[in-house]
Amino acid sequence: MSRNVKAYIAGVYEHPTRKAVDKTLVQLHAEVAIGALKDAGLSMQDVDGYFCDGSVPGLGGMIMAEYMGLDLSYTDTTETGGSSYLVHVGHAMRAIAAGKCNVALITLAGRPRAEGLTALAARDGGNDAPERGFELPYGPAVTNLYAMSAMRHMYEYGTTSEQLAWIKVAASHHAQHNENAMLRDVVTVEDVVNSPLVADPLHRLDCCVISDGGGALVVVSPEIAKSLGHRSVKILGQGEAIKHLNAGQIDLTYTGAVKSGPSAFEEAGVTPADIDYVSIYDSFTITVLETLEDLGFCAKGEGGKFVADGALISGVGRLPFNTDGGGLCNNHPGNRGGMTKVIEAVRQLRGEAHPKVQVPDCTLALAHGTGGQISQRAGSATLIMGRNDA
Repeated sequence: MSRNVKAYIAGVYEHPTRKAVDKTLVQLHAEVAIGALKDAGLSMQDVDGYFCDGSVPGLGGMIMAEYMGLDLSYTDTTETGGSSYLVHVGHAMRAIAAGKCNVALITLAGRPRAEGLTALAARDGGNDAPERGFELPYGPAVTNLYAMSAMRHMYEYGTTSEQLAWIKVAASHHAQHNENAMLRDVVTVEDVVNSPLVADPLHRLDCCVISDGGGALVVVSPEIAKSLGHRSVKILGQGEAIKHLNAGQIDLTYTGAVKSGPSAFEEAGVTPADIDYVSIYDSFTITVLETLEDLGFCAKGEGGKFVADGALISGVGRLPFNTDGGGLCNNHPGNRGGMTKVIEAVRQLRGEAHPKVQVPDCTLALAHGTGGQISQRAGSATLIMGRNDA
């Protein structure tokens, strides 16, 4: 394993709200920032790097810097949807290594439940993209765009709805122990496949929840991490990639993880077989299945067999995943759930996950974020972290 650690995650915080009718977007950003800095043992005055994405409209980085009173030497507002925050971690790591900053704050906030999805889409301006004029006449929606990938995977590899259902089952087994999770009832494969069909072959329980909330991370230099004790988590490797339609030459059965994953593993000096725990972006069950294949945890087309029979359930299966309940059961703030994937991975490496789902001797963890639609255009980012054994 590579020991040339360039940066550490020293603080994390997940907002407990799931419907923020009494808070503005910038309030949520500030509250998660305060929480993560407190967790790290730092303050706003220590922050000299700030990262956020398009969830803050307009000149978001400048708006939030002023709102929180930050004195910055570095800022980054890269927007790749649900993978943004894992991209930000990699960018923060490299900025710290280059001497551009020492304490990088990364914040996420979203209010899709309080605002309504129509208002959120209008604010984000997604329909202004140049290619949308060619696509909108066909009525694309997020669910049917993911359903296209699921249908193709089933056609190519014989994947079944029952196999996809096991991903939801695993998430529900973990969410029952999370007091903040939106869906805490344990479900069965039969519950999933008998839930209403939303977009063939995806059922309602194949889809993520919609929540308000947010989270924050504090990334620091090795020198600062050393001064903060042993709760900081090592950033070992990070990779990012974009998958797009390529003028119509697109395979619906893979994600950008085919590129971001190998890059992260190479930088970390580890392999999929070394990983103890994974946090995988789970907008839909098919997102998880394809990502696991693309990251190398199983061969392409073998994802259905890999996830079946409880393989992803902590304490039962070979590869525990999303032990907070993930987007399928816990929360999914503003279509940017990659942040929470990093937070739960840090909890696992610290030994601070719920005792019922804590992975014993968790040494290496992987978090992966996906932004956009995997059947269309999407960003991917993979992050590999290690327990601080200094």
